[in-house]
Amino acid sequence: MMKKRSNGYGKMSESSTVAASSTSREEAVEWEMRPGGMLVQKRSDIKDVSAPNIRLRVVYGALRHEISVNSQATFGELKKLLTGETGLQPGEQRVIFRGKERENGEYLDMCGVKDRSKVILMEDPSSIERRFIETRRNAKIQSAHRAISDVSLEVDKLAEQVSTIEKSISNGVKVAEVQITTLTEMLMRQAIKLDMISAEGDASAQKNLQACRETRFLSSQLVAQPQTCLLHAILI
Repeated sequence: MMKKRSNGYGKMSESSTVAASSTSREEAVEWEMRPGGMLVQKRSDIKDVSAPNIRLRVVYGALRHEISVNSQATFGELKKLLTGETGLQPGEQRVIFRGKERENGEYLDMCGVKDRSKVILMEDPSSIERRFIETRRNAKIQSAHRAISDVSLEVDKLAEQVSTIEKSISNGVKVAEVQITTLTEMLMRQAIKLDMISAEGDASAQKNLQACRETRFLSSQLVAQPQTCLLHAILI
């Protein structure tokens, strides 16, 4: 226990005041455990602006990058810098140093990273799987777009024939039954093709628009014509 000493005038001695101040500062110090078990004073969130930048050699598959980063940065901050170099978002990255994956909150210098140190960058496996699924989905959508466009082009050609028949009927010209039957079968094939296309996303919307376009075309021009009722029924 510290004994207080006073001088002849009843004042506390200077040594007691210094000791109390020193004790107060020690109580304010926070400590943290470094990798390897070393207990050190906890680093402030405010970085030392005088800390030098270091150059890191980053290995990403067959690619090699060299990047400049503050020596007191965290691995999480390093990942943000690597996004610009690799296109990988921080959450998609795994950074390996000295054979160990490093957490975002770990500091480079505390883990022994120095100038010209080498780190290995890997893409997170779950990210690879998500990208594969997304690529396959996009390819499927693009394939559906092409198939729907092909149907649309064929229907455009048939629409010209339907329009010709409609004009002939309006002018009182009798159209051969075989001509209508043949055109009906051709329209039916395109309707079946359209129905069999597996579409999602905006391709599904394109498919629905194509079906509505065909229906509106026949409804507006042919529904009242007895000879073309079958054509109308196919595309409804």
